[in-house]
Amino acid sequence: MGALIFVVVVAVVLALIGLTMAIRVVKQFEKGVLFRFGRLVGERAPGLRFIIPFADVLHRVSLRIVTMPIQSQGIITRDNVSVDVSAVAYFRVVDAVKSVIAIENVYAAIDQIAQTTLRKVVGQHTLDETLSETDRINLDIREILDVTTAEWGVEVTLVELKDIQLPESMKRAMARQAEAEREKRAKIIGAEGESLAAAALGDASDIMMAHPLALQLRNLQSLVEIGVDKNTTVVFPAPLMSTIGELGSFLAREAAAATPPAPDTSVPSATKPPAQDIPVDGGAHAPQK
Repeated sequence: MGALIFVVVVAVVLALIGLTMAIRVVKQFEKGVLFRFGRLVGERAPGLRFIIPFADVLHRVSLRIVTMPIQSQGIITRDNVSVDVSAVAYFRVVDAVKSVIAIENVYAAIDQIAQTTLRKVVGQHTLDETLSETDRINLDIREILDVTTAEWGVEVTLVELKDIQLPESMKRAMARQAEAEREKRAKIIGAEGESLAAAALGDASDIMMAHPLALQLRNLQSLVEIGVDKNTTVVFPAPLMSTIGELGSFLAREAAAATPPAPDTSVPSATKPPAQDIPVDGGAHAPQK
């Protein structure tokens, strides 16, 4: 009787162990790849799955997007500038069977191919292109990775350059270049302002020449602006007296232009009688024989 109980207990324990080994759970974000005696049976959808112990092997493959940092690479650009570039890649498995059969370790393979592709693509561009055309570089890296990883059942969704480290000498040179560029723009803007100001002053001078009183009014306005601060000093502009003189000359010219010219009463020189010789002593001169 005791032996029978022992056999039953052992059988139950073995059944529980076999059931435990036969039960597999495939999560919602996974897909199972089943092998039986080393041969591919097929894929298994998410849920509770049963396998044959010691005969079946179920590989679970995650279908979620994986974020893989690409470590910094020392790269020489096309214009012979050494830079350190790091990036980040996003990929996901789209074919679970290929990701298990075609390659041993898909994550390590993508890491290595991403590093070499990053070095190759950045090395084909100059430093200025690397700094300004990152979108095009990211697209080129992604296209090259997609061609390679398609055979592994993996799709690269995004590649982004994360950091670009420049040598200190290059940083100083770029800082000087940027400073010179800002100074150039400042000088150009200042020159344009001076040109506009000179044109405006020319127009104002033409208006003041046509209207002499305008200069006087401007002088009076300047005096008002000076007196706003309650100063006791009275300032007379230098051209004040000359302006008054010019104003008097202008009024005189206007009055002369408004007065009609007087008639000329002088006798023409052709109608004047000839002048006679008058002796100094008052007597008449007799003709000499």
